[in-house]
Order: sequence, then C-alpha cells, then structure tokens
Amino acid sequence: MPAGPGAAIGSGQAQPSRPVVVLVEDEPDLAATSREFLERDGFRVLPALDAMTAQGLLDRERAELMVLDLGLPDRNGLDLLRTLRQDRKSQLPVIIVSGRGEEADRIVGLELGADDYLVKPFSQRELAARIRAVLRRLRPAGQVSVIQLGELEIDTSARQIRVSREPLALTPLEYALVEFLASSPGRTFSREQLLSGVWDSPPWGQEHATVAEHVYRIRRKLAAAGVVKLKITTVRGFGYRLDA
Repeated sequence: MPAGPGAAIGSGQAQPSRPVVVLVEDEPDLAATSREFLERDGFRVLPALDAMTAQGLLDRERAELMVLDLGLPDRNGLDLLRTLRQDRKSQLPVIIVSGRGEEADRIVGLELGADDYLVKPFSQRELAARIRAVLRRLRPAGQVSVIQLGELEIDTSARQIRVSREPLALTPLEYALVEFLASSPGRTFSREQLLSGVWDSPPWGQEHATVAEHVYRIRRKLAAAGVVKLKITTVRGFGYRLDA
C-alpha cells in the first residue's frame, strides 16, 4: 500500500457479484487489514487514506457503501458525510468507524445521515456483518407493493416514501424503520424487535438509544413535510408503533 495519504487502491473494473465498498481509513495498517478481510469475504474494496481521495472515488465509481473514519488528515469525516448528504441524489449508505464512542459523536453522525456507527477497536468479522446488514436492508426480498398510510405512500420497490407525491428525504436506515413499522400499523414493536428486524442486530449488538435517535429524526422529517395524520407513537418502557 502506498505510504502517502492521497493514494487510492484497486480502481479496476468491478465484478458484478462483489459489492463495491469505499473504505476511508487513514491508518495504513488498519486499512490494509480491513481490505484484506473484506475482499476475502466477497467485497470489492476501494481504500482511501484521506477525504479528497475518497471524494474522487465516489465521483468515479459506482460504490454501494462507504465505511468512513472520522479522524482524517485533510478533513473531518463528518464534513465529508455532510457534503454527501447535501447531494439529494445520493443515498449511498455510510457506516462510521471511529475511536470516538461518546454518545454526542454518535448522535451527530446519525443526525447527518450515517446508517450505522462502529466504535474502534472492532473485529473485522463484525465490520463485515454490519456491511452485509445494511446492504440487505437495501435489497429486501418480497413482491413489489405500495403501502398507503395516511399522507404517506411507501413504494417498497423503489424504497421511497412520498408525501403528496413529493419524495421524503430519508436515509436507507430511516426508510427501513418506517417500512418495518408500516408493515403492521397499530402494532407495538419492542426495541429488541426493531433492532433485530431493522438493524439485523442481536439486542446486545446495538444500544436501545439508537432506535430512539432514529425515531426522533424521522419524526422531525415527517413534521417538516406536513404529515399530521400519521405518527410514530412511543409506548413507554417497551417500544414504538405507527398510528395512522
């Protein structure tokens, strides 16, 4: 691996069966270890040691997911994520990996549109599992259908939610959470059920606060879009339900 921070590796043609992952990590040893494991696990990995190289890869390549470290030499990883989410055409899933495990950092990352947050040190097996879980949420099995609930039209084929025919800007994980709740309107799901069904995570694999943070962001977006008939209701001490 080149020693300079601006190096990008592995820019050849993608194999159709290998999901393309942009790995943004400025620690060369960790980047090399992650790349080796993920490529053995069936991914095509495009590493970048800084934000500028990562942006170039995103402009040139058809990536399916980005793994993003926050502490980059030329730019804060959160700034790169903010730029990505300002492009309304971009729905690229992002998993943040960082040594910053404080709740405030995690909330900021999720607020900006990250789909998952993994605190260092982590096992490569867990990283691969998190990537597969996010990609599975983007490729659900099942027949094409449209769910109409209140002001919402949920197109499960396009994985898009519309309010009065206007698309609602949600991250892939936010969409998955709304669709999961909308599959059984009026039914209360526990936080453990949501972590399992939406995050594809065992109860001990995520904090319950993760669910609350995503519900909070979805509520704000629904309110901003003028949705009044439909709401996500908190069932104290248990979980959430979607009321229409």
